[in-house]
Amino acid sequence: MGFEGKSVWITGASSGIGAALAREWAGRGARVILSGRDEARLNEVAASLTAETLVLPFDVRDEDAMREATARATQGAGVDIFVANAGVSQRSPAVDTAMQVYRDIIDIDLTAQIAATQALLPHLTQRGSGKLVFISSVAGKVGVPLRTAYCAAKFGLIGYADALRAELSLSGIDVHVVCPGSVATDVSRNALTGDGSRRGRSDKAIDEGIAPGDAAKTIVDAVELNQREIIVAQGMEEAMAELRRTPDQLFDQISQMVAKGYMAKMQVEDQ
Repeated sequence: MGFEGKSVWITGASSGIGAALAREWAGRGARVILSGRDEARLNEVAASLTAETLVLPFDVRDEDAMREATARATQGAGVDIFVANAGVSQRSPAVDTAMQVYRDIIDIDLTAQIAATQALLPHLTQRGSGKLVFISSVAGKVGVPLRTAYCAAKFGLIGYADALRAELSLSGIDVHVVCPGSVATDVSRNALTGDGSRRGRSDKAIDEGIAPGDAAKTIVDAVELNQREIIVAQGMEEAMAELRRTPDQLFDQISQMVAKGYMAKMQVEDQ
């Protein structure tokens, strides 16, 4: 599929991969909806685009605000592609990490992404088409030290997306999981430490990582090719992620279960 005239809604769009994705899709003729907490920065991204844009600022943990944004986003041309990109990382050993940090990261990186998707699903299923793009991480495939909360959330996001893909396999809605490795953004600088404070400094691996624009191009190209699992990494990170890549044959096998009536049978048995 091409993206000319399509409507793409991106959360976490004020910087990093989200902003780069906005620029990439806008450059391919898409209408872009930008969401995040920082309205001023969202407006700066919008001003840098030549495409039609809509800015819908909200905190992903505020479900009332999220539902209001969903109602606005689905008016008119509606939403063709939703990118669940908002998130926060971590840099702390498990033994030194407060439970509130686990709750906060899982709330932002997993629960809020599920809530936003669930709110949008009726719109997409009624249309009978669309794409859901979940930005997970190589750390959603491989357990990485100092990121126990982040890994838990990102592993969970992949599990939700894979199950959802199977359920929607007859609906015309595609589900994509993106697993970036080190991308040169502020992800490490904004990461939470063990007491929940902002780390405030970056990592060498992140600073020398893939340029956000290059990562965005790889992601959008792969979505256009309808790749279900998209790894955006290099070197050792790419090798680790490839070792844990889910085979397409397994995705197909689960979808075939749905096609053969698995869901309908289970629902009848539950009645």
